[in-house]
Amino acid sequence: MTATILFVDDEPDLEALILQKFRRQIRDGKLALIFARDGLEALESLQLNPHVDMVVSDINMPRMDGLSLLAKLQEAEDKKSTIIVSAYGDMSNIRIAMNRGAFDFLTKPIDFADLETTIEKTIRHVEMLREVRRRQMEAERAYASLSRFFSPEIARRLAADVQGDGIEVHWRDVATLFTDITGFTSLVESAAPQTLGELLNEYFGGMTEIVFAHEGTVAKIIGDAIQVLFNAPGDQPNYATRAVACAHDLDAWAEDFSARWKARGVNFGTTRIGAHAGPALVGNFGGNRFFDYTAYGDTVNTAARLEAANKHLGTRICVSASVAKGAANFHGRPVGDLMLRGRSEPLRAFEPLLQAKFEAPATAQYSEAFAKMEAGDAAAMPAFAALVGMHADDPLAGFHLKRLLNGAKGTRMQLE
Repeated sequence: MTATILFVDDEPDLEALILQKFRRQIRDGKLALIFARDGLEALESLQLNPHVDMVVSDINMPRMDGLSLLAKLQEAEDKKSTIIVSAYGDMSNIRIAMNRGAFDFLTKPIDFADLETTIEKTIRHVEMLREVRRRQMEAERAYASLSRFFSPEIARRLAADVQGDGIEVHWRDVATLFTDITGFTSLVESAAPQTLGELLNEYFGGMTEIVFAHEGTVAKIIGDAIQVLFNAPGDQPNYATRAVACAHDLDAWAEDFSARWKARGVNFGTTRIGAHAGPALVGNFGGNRFFDYTAYGDTVNTAARLEAANKHLGTRICVSASVAKGAANFHGRPVGDLMLRGRSEPLRAFEPLLQAKFEAPATAQYSEAFAKMEAGDAAAMPAFAALVGMHADDPLAGFHLKRLLNGAKGTRMQLE
């Protein structure tokens, strides 16, 4: 590779001396030399030769001196590595030059052996900077491409060529969300292909943008379902808090989305969300030819079961006790102890609530009725009945009242 050096000096004999000194390197194609007689001519030369790798400049020159030239070079986007040359006794100006960003300095009369050593050192520095910039540009291009298909954190890791760090399969504590749309099969069968394509692209685009805003990872989109991970692949100590906040924002966006499409005559169903936290097997499960970063295990299955539980409960969001306990300042109300398919032990579940609803009197009434039901108190039934009478739009209270009327006892319930 040929290194191009711009020498800036008004001494008439310097060009011939430099060319003579470096004739072998020039002949071998290692160096290409350009000359200017002052700072203004140097700037013009740089415009014509932007590939210049380094500048060797005298300080005392007509029209524009070396310090002024150095200031201009440091203002440029591609700051040229500059060696300043001055008289041995001119240490004040040399110090100013170094403070302004000069890479190195030489004193006059020039020791050509010292000049050659300094140039070699500067070229190594320039090559190192060029390699760093090249890798950075490659990483930026790779990230721009990968971010079209992967969650931001995964795209960053892949673009940086992290050697399996956080991508290889391993056990990890995570919070995972599952979303699903009611009546999706009927929608697919009835909607025109063009309408369905527009609708689903807008839906998944909006939902994933919300996930990314909470720095979550979209692990899978299967049919109408979205699987989201928190605390994977990167560390997020507040992953349960993020999961709850993300669930609320997904719910709000999906409700608005459904209303907008219903106004256009498309009956888009309700989005249901389930969340659970615990250990999962996380990593790339795509083998050697495919990339499939996702999670497996009981934690993932439980989140999916909690999403499905919303159908029976009349809720839109249902989270486990591990999420509720792990989330900071969690606002919600207990659903009950769910016996989910595939689990031998009941799981306490909660419905997360926004702060205004959490602080509403109806929530306190619900909590009181739930506590009576949990204690086996016969007063639970009239308490829920009164709540439903005042708040007919509370499906969860109605669900418990129906259970009690059918002879159920306590808070445990079997859900398929």
